[in-house]
Order: sequence, then C-alpha cells, then structure tokens
Amino acid sequence: MPLPELEQTIFETILGRRSVRSYALRKVEDGVLKTLLEAAVWAPTAMHKEPWGFVIVQNKDLLQNLSTIAKPLFLEELRKTGTREDILKNTAGNLFYDAGTLIIICARANGQMPIADCWMAAENLMLAACAMNLGSCVIASALPAMCLPDVKVTLGIPPEFTAVAPIIVGYPRTEASPSSRKAPLILKSIPQ
Repeated sequence: MPLPELEQTIFETILGRRSVRSYALRKVEDGVLKTLLEAAVWAPTAMHKEPWGFVIVQNKDLLQNLSTIAKPLFLEELRKTGTREDILKNTAGNLFYDAGTLIIICARANGQMPIADCWMAAENLMLAACAMNLGSCVIASALPAMCLPDVKVTLGIPPEFTAVAPIIVGYPRTEASPSSRKAPLILKSIPQ
C-alpha cells in the first residue's frame, strides 16, 4: 500500500491529536478509510491473534438512530455511577457530533488480550487520522447501545464479536484548540 505524504513527525502527531467534536460536511473517502484501517491493523497484538473487526457507518439516519438509542442508556449508566449528567450537553442532539463516519472496532474473544489489542488499533487509527489532517473522537457513550442484540444485528456485528472502540472520523470544521496534560505521575522509580 502506498503511504500518504505527511507533514508531521510521529511525535508532532502524538502531541497534536485532539478529540474533535465539530465536523465539516465533507465525506471521508473510501481510499482514506482504507489507509486508516491499514494503520489500525498494524497495531501490536498479543500472540499475533489480530482479534479486531471493523464496522464503518456513513449513513446519517443510522447514526442519528444509534445516538437516539444510546443516549438514555448512557444517562442511566451515569446515574448509577453518580457521574454528572450534563456531560451530554455539548452533543447538540447527536452523540456522534454530526460526523459523517463512525468506525467501530470490534473484538473477537480469541486471544490473551483482545480488548487491549483493539484499543491499540484504535490509537493507531486516530494517530493516522491526525497525521492526515482528519479529526477523530472516541464515543464510548455509544457502547451500551452497541451491545444490544438488535443493534448488533443492524450494524452487522456477529455474535462472537463485541464493540470496543466507536470512533468518529471526519474533516474538522475548525482547528482544534491546544490542550495540556499533567506531568507523568511516577508512582515509584526502582533503580538497578
């Protein structure tokens, strides 16, 4: 596969990646999706099991329906854990922030660490998106809905797979704001 020409080093990409929550109407092209999935499958994988499978949703009506199903389930989980419910206030009626593409990374329980493997694939995908000037954001609030049997059927997720990482991808409407991180918390450093 030919590699896309990029303008960033890997460290610039790592430091520059942001969770984007505002997207232009421009569709993510099939070739771009193929490149993102190629990046995802080159993630490290325990015992080389490669437990991932992918669902790509670009149907706006289905995305809105998924959002409608997922919101009350997520609110119920927030209530159970005592988490602020106003966390959904910025979704403007759609958990997927009106992004035109949702990529769901699913895990097959066939190895030592399928969930961890899928999250490493997710990080590869999101870093590749950033390097290609695309925005991305994990929408974990949609996971409870993606575990419902009828939703799995609608999405084409086979029974032996579980949705792990729902990621919206698209062309950002505006440039993401800079952010900061705390210094690494070193619990203990054990010298030789």
